[in-house]
Amino acid sequence: MPAVAYVLLFFGYPVVQNVLMGFQEYSTRTFYTGEAPFVGLDNYVAVLSSNVFGTALLNTVLFTVGSIAGQFVIGLGIALFFHRRFPLSGLLRSLLLLPWLIPLIVSGAVWRWILDQDHGALNRFLAGIGLADHPGWLTSTSLALIAVIGVNIWIGIPFNTTILYGGLQDVPPELYEAAALDGATGWRAFRHVTWPLLRPVVTVVLVLGVVYTIKVLDIILGLTDGGPANATQTIATQAYHLSFQEFRFGEGAAMGNVLIVISLVFALLYLRANRRAALR
Repeated sequence: MPAVAYVLLFFGYPVVQNVLMGFQEYSTRTFYTGEAPFVGLDNYVAVLSSNVFGTALLNTVLFTVGSIAGQFVIGLGIALFFHRRFPLSGLLRSLLLLPWLIPLIVSGAVWRWILDQDHGALNRFLAGIGLADHPGWLTSTSLALIAVIGVNIWIGIPFNTTILYGGLQDVPPELYEAAALDGATGWRAFRHVTWPLLRPVVTVVLVLGVVYTIKVLDIILGLTDGGPANATQTIATQAYHLSFQEFRFGEGAAMGNVLIVISLVFALLYLRANRRAALR
């Protein structure tokens, strides 16, 4: 009962309230008068038909897919590397958690300095070795989204590595020994032994990764604030701008509800597909 009460109070109530706000004309005036007229689907029509929504939706997809792919591939590679025993492996694994432990707004500020066009460490390094001439990582419409994805990959690698490393620890060593007797080593051992047993962990990592990534706000706001020219605007940042910069809380809630629906649909489809694959 305490757990149910906690979930209803801190998760159920905000979601229900956000859904209701999506059907109301909720503005700063509401806080004084208490009046929030019912407007039906007007908020959803306004946000879905806006010029920014198409760009925000595409950026959300690109940001999520790029981040998840980079985090998972690199995280899996590092997890496989640490699966072998070698000196100082424990210390290195601990240091690997640092990007995950640093507050996101702090990470955004540090990376904004690193990626600064005129005085950033990255551009100074590239200019020093003669590879590039001060590209605008955060000011170019063609590079800003790539830069933001790269920073988010850096932040998410420790999470993927930790969960996947834990999954690798549960694979019985006897299976590798038996596979080696049949000539399955290296890539073949990974394909026929490691990957099938790691699949449940992979499902958890990918689903949680998408749910976390699709609503990322701190990093984008800290790096670009959705710019330049909406090049890094996502559904999450647009919902924030509508609610807390333009004070159109009803439309902001509607945009947030769209994000929730997208997350739920993806999670259900992926879990269903993975369940079917496990039954084959």
